[in-house]
Amino acid sequence: MSDRLHATVLEVGPRDGLQNEARALSPEDRIAFIARCVEAGARRIEAVSFVNPKRVPQMAGAEEVMAGVPRRAGVSYSGLVLNRRGLDRALDAGVDEVNVVVVASDTFCVRNQGCTTAEMLDAWDAIASAAADAGVPAGMTIAAAFGCPFEGETPPERVAEIARRAHAAGAFEIALADTIGVGVPGQVRDLTRRVRAAAPGTPLRFHFHNTRNTGYANALTAVDEGVTILDASTGGFGGCPFAPAATGNIATEDLLYALHRGGVETGMDMEAVAETGIWLGGLLGAPVPALLGRAGPF
Repeated sequence: MSDRLHATVLEVGPRDGLQNEARALSPEDRIAFIARCVEAGARRIEAVSFVNPKRVPQMAGAEEVMAGVPRRAGVSYSGLVLNRRGLDRALDAGVDEVNVVVVASDTFCVRNQGCTTAEMLDAWDAIASAAADAGVPAGMTIAAAFGCPFEGETPPERVAEIARRAHAAGAFEIALADTIGVGVPGQVRDLTRRVRAAAPGTPLRFHFHNTRNTGYANALTAVDEGVTILDASTGGFGGCPFAPAATGNIATEDLLYALHRGGVETGMDMEAVAETGIWLGGLLGAPVPALLGRAGPF
């Protein structure tokens, strides 16, 4: 890795990190969490999810959160949306970018979003068009890109075809998500090359979970492949409420340690992130999966 390489860590803790926790945090606590992320140097933050709070009660109050986040030059807040109603809420709340999740397997898509993959792709086309009209960039996250808890292996050709649809509708970015943490570095290399061929010129982002202890190896493999945007969650919290045994995202502080030691700059303060991870664990009443807060930097 080059000494001059820079990677952006997109902080997903306020959304993916909290959506599967037993204790739901108040909008005030979520705003405080986001403010700490900004102070630690995060410049892209997935702050909220505009989904039905009956389905994901931890994400209730998205508008309140967006009304209270610190607005600073260079800081971009994204909101997850799954339909036109969610998009309208996101636009009204003043998000800087929209993240639309399309699950690569039908069974998981129906459980997660109440529709098939093909139906969600049609919804994506409409959301992307409306977001473009509003001047807000829309990106797609392809969930279960490495494997599905219900259908098994996800065919890489299917991921590439979904990426083509994202590209055709003008996605400003495509993220590949290992939603249940089954991926290995060889898959990262293969999917990176397939998606780049299917969506030429569209920036690629990865979203890894460390369910089977491969998340950090996968992240470093993506960087070796030239990917410069990686999702991570402060403290290593996270998971999908609709996927069995889907444990946490890779931890922001642990990822920062690996990147910084490898000569990759991020502009983030890993010790400040680790302190926030410990603080967040206290709010959630849960053990902190991340390791940097225990061991400290070297």
